Amino acid sequence: MGGGAAGWRMATKDDGAASLWRLDAMNVEMRKTLAPFALALALTGSSMAEDLASYDRSPPLWTGFYVGLNAGYFWSGAKNNWVSTTPIINPVLAGTGAATVAEIVAVSAARGSTAIIPTWLDGFIGGGQIGYNWNFVSDFVAGLEADIQGIAGGRNSAMGWSASPLPPTPLFWRTSLSTHSSIDFLGTARGRLGWLITPTLLAYGAGGLAYGGVTTNFSVFQKIPGADPPEPPPLIGASAYADTRIGWTVGGGLEWLFLPNWSAKVEYLYYDLGSAGGYAPMPFVAPDPNGGLAFINVIRATTRFDGRFVRAGVNYHLDWGALAAERESLRP
Repeated sequence: MGGGAAGWRMATKDDGAASLWRLDAMNVEMRKTLAPFALALALTGSSMAEDLASYDRSPPLWTGFYVGLNAGYFWSGAKNNWVSTTPIINPVLAGTGAATVAEIVAVSAARGSTAIIPTWLDGFIGGGQIGYNWNFVSDFVAGLEADIQGIAGGRNSAMGWSASPLPPTPLFWRTSLSTHSSIDFLGTARGRLGWLITPTLLAYGAGGLAYGGVTTNFSVFQKIPGADPPEPPPLIGASAYADTRIGWTVGGGLEWLFLPNWSAKVEYLYYDLGSAGGYAPMPFVAPDPNGGLAFINVIRATTRFDGRFVRAGVNYHLDWGALAAERESLRP
């Protein structure tokens, strides 16, 4: 019994030592086997970290000059032409009955030629732009851009009629008015400031100067039908205005650098070129043989030239200077 017990204990001790030896040997073999994988993983992690750091720094792809083309659609903000009339009575008639009659006739005519005539300008636009970008901070791009667009269909003509009573008689002034407005071209010169959502996608706001070639004209014809002879003379007036207007613009857009030298953009802009119009004096001479100038009605027609346009465009970024090598390094 005692020897057996001692033999059992000795066997247990020997077996434990053998097991520990086998575990040490296995650990050595596993370390030898896994060492190359650990080294490869460490190198891969270092390379990925360098790639991420390079991505975060966003190389200055945007810096430099560019030229491009664009096309889109515009529509006006103002929807009316405003026509107003101011009567001026001949001061020579002051204090006489003729002055009272002249005032009645003049005011009646003025009411008939004061009107709001609906109008609407819209059409397709297309043109080109040139600009410069500066990627001054990793995630921010500033720049300047100038563009000019021709406009197809940016014209509108409208007509209106009215009848204005001439108290205390049953007569009235019959008035016909016609207006014409157009925008022939539209351009801007803007500053841009944007934020890089990704190194190749830019969201930006823009604002600055707007200019455009505008035309507006109107004509007025007034007559008192059915009056006893001698029939009063008609009132006739017309005016035309054509010029390059200067105003302001504001808006924003998105631009995507889809190739090292090429980008595509979509943008929305509001523009305001102010109001323009003209004056037309319409003298009225009394119809009686001894009559002279009774009054002058001065008509003014005004059109507001403002609106919005949405357009898409494509830009080619010029490879000038050291930037060419930077872009070339990104080519596949």
